[in-house]
Amino acid sequence: MSYVRGQIVGMAGYVPGEQPQAGKFIKLNTNENPYPCSPAVTLAIQQCLQQGLTRYPDPLATAFRQAASDQLGVPPDWILCGNGSDDLLTILTRTFVDPGRLLRMPYPSYILYRSLAEIQGARSQEVRFRPDWTLGADFVAPDPDLRLAFLPNPNSPTGTILRPEQVLELARQLPCPLVVDEAYVDFADQHCVPLVRECERVIVTRTLSKSYALAGLRFGFLVAQPHLIREMVKVKDSYNCDALSIAGATAAISDVDWLNENRSRIVSARRRLTQELRACGFTVPDSHANFVWCTRPDWELKPIYERLKNQRVLIRYMQYRDWGEGLRVTVGSDEQIDAFLALLRCELPASPSEIPS
Repeated sequence: MSYVRGQIVGMAGYVPGEQPQAGKFIKLNTNENPYPCSPAVTLAIQQCLQQGLTRYPDPLATAFRQAASDQLGVPPDWILCGNGSDDLLTILTRTFVDPGRLLRMPYPSYILYRSLAEIQGARSQEVRFRPDWTLGADFVAPDPDLRLAFLPNPNSPTGTILRPEQVLELARQLPCPLVVDEAYVDFADQHCVPLVRECERVIVTRTLSKSYALAGLRFGFLVAQPHLIREMVKVKDSYNCDALSIAGATAAISDVDWLNENRSRIVSARRRLTQELRACGFTVPDSHANFVWCTRPDWELKPIYERLKNQRVLIRYMQYRDWGEGLRVTVGSDEQIDAFLALLRCELPASPSEIPS
């Protein structure tokens, strides 16, 4: 290990959610969309294959930028594409955060942010959400080393959201770019893309993994003012999006009817899942994503997660220092939700004393 950077040896590394490779599971642990993608995506990929894959793809994914421009109302050169939004978060960290400088994020939130800082040799600072899931003065506190701030909105694992005017207020007080990670925003009623015009420090990232049912395609994009895009282009891999993903993503974002119908189904199922989990005794904040966050301080939740897993139902067990533990449950299809709830009710203890430690 003497050849490896000490920073890498010393870090734990990001651990993705379980992806079982064999057997059949009810999979509600990684926020994938339970429905097939738009038929237009399949057709676009088939046509791309017919044309062949002998040439390099367009390094800037021009066709997608134009299609996204039409949907979002921003010029194409305000858009940068990536191999999923995680690729874009990496590009952002490499572009703005010097080794030894500071990257700020809320807590609890997406744990990859901390890993990106470690890989970069930078420091990270987690600022606790307040009890109402807003952020106070600590998040915008001045620091001469602060170079970038991440804000997942809606937040994971809670599904809570800050309104655009709250986000803009934070951005105007920060001395550095604020990355609004909108991986789940298509399931919410508001978004922050218009803020990019109002404040150059606002950068919005999106993914097609969740709302477009394309987690396996790996495609994301960000919206920023063009002078920042030009600098990020220097950092990204030359061809970070392949021809198949560009074709599929362009078709997906153009199919507005499919997105609206899919969103409606997920939001309706989310409402029902929230009500049922609350009826089971869980505290569940209103979610603006395609998952719900469940807590219950008088129960141990890990045994429930483990017993569900033994019955081939996967949800996400998460534990945060000072915040305790919780279960994050993806909004699946109606059939998946019915099966999950039926098994969950069988596993719930009648009292806290009945939960094995």
